[in-house]
Amino acid sequence: MGEIGEKGIAGEGEETCINERLRDDELRAVLVKLETDKDKEVFGLVCKKWLYLQSTERKKLCARAGPHMLRKMAARFTRLKDLDLSQSASRSFYPGVTDSDLSVIATGFTALRLLKLQNCKGITDAGMVAIGSGLSSLQSLDVSYCRKLTDKGLSAVTDGCHDLKSLHLAGCRFVTDTLLKSLSKNCPSLEELGLQGCTNITDTGLTALVDGCKHIKHLDVNKCTNVGDLGISVIAEACSISLKTLKLLDCYKLGDKSIFALANHCKNLETLIIGGCRDISSDSIKSLVATSPTLKILRMDWCLNVSDASLNCILSQCSCLEVLDIGCCEEVTDAAFDGLRNPEFHSGLKVLKVSNCPKITVLGISMVLEACRSLEYLDVRSCPNVTKAGCEEAGLRFPEGCKVNYTGSLVEPDVLN
Repeated sequence: MGEIGEKGIAGEGEETCINERLRDDELRAVLVKLETDKDKEVFGLVCKKWLYLQSTERKKLCARAGPHMLRKMAARFTRLKDLDLSQSASRSFYPGVTDSDLSVIATGFTALRLLKLQNCKGITDAGMVAIGSGLSSLQSLDVSYCRKLTDKGLSAVTDGCHDLKSLHLAGCRFVTDTLLKSLSKNCPSLEELGLQGCTNITDTGLTALVDGCKHIKHLDVNKCTNVGDLGISVIAEACSISLKTLKLLDCYKLGDKSIFALANHCKNLETLIIGGCRDISSDSIKSLVATSPTLKILRMDWCLNVSDASLNCILSQCSCLEVLDIGCCEEVTDAAFDGLRNPEFHSGLKVLKVSNCPKITVLGISMVLEACRSLEYLDVRSCPNVTKAGCEEAGLRFPEGCKVNYTGSLVEPDVLN
């Protein structure tokens, strides 16, 4: 039986080049079967033709390059769908990616669907105009912490990229309600919008947004301090079926009206971040958990009105809950965990943060451990009645692999960010 080598197929008394036997589409079919990126790279080392096929089949690329190299990349990776030129927040170089680079991308990578430009501090509205005019098939754009961008450039993207499903603008402080109106008009398929720290966004913009974007699944308005009950209530009603993630960290204008709206309309909510929303009461929390069976992640640190009764409802009724943060809820006591004493009740909770809760003791933690056997991370920092020595003296047994943060020496899970 013949063997396939780099030069050809060795048969009975003859040798034929494999490239003469197999068409390009057949070679592509072989390439698709390779499971790892390493194997695909090795495929490209056989010969120039195989390298060309391997390059044109590549869908994702993470790089750091200037205009000249980008042109070469565009000629080689003709079917690229996902391009990541993001820079590290702590080690980014200036100017890094520039508007000239974006012009090359807009003309060279016309099949692009996803473009990531996080922390590219040099790009301006001119670069966004190029993206909007050249990448009509773009579905996802991340320009978080590109601090020079304004409504003008980003509106050019929404005008030209009508298939946009995901847009991340964290730290783009010049963005206003005007952009949200443009999104509403041009991007009806929008599902994910990140606006963390965009302090010029108001209820007016959110109301305009959902006039046209009614399928939003993930909305991040963390630290958008001008967002209030009106905007969130409108979002809850307009996106009642689709909304799964809502992040409202430090939106201090929010109150019970927002939470009651979520309880009344959003039955598929999985992640809710309301840390720092100090006017939210226990009554609205109890209403929410009673109607949110799918809730998996709940962050409510610094919600000072959280009571033992509301926390008891959360732990006993949210059967899917995996992550809970009640840090700095100073009135919470061990009684909050009474509902866990039922020997037949088992919680799927994996992450629990109770830092700076001075009334919680080792007794409360013992009740948690009895019911939460899947616990992976427990934060008890600044809980004066819960110390390592106290837990050991009480004979508490933590689940295997569970990390307990007594002093702040452990890295926190990023699920609550």
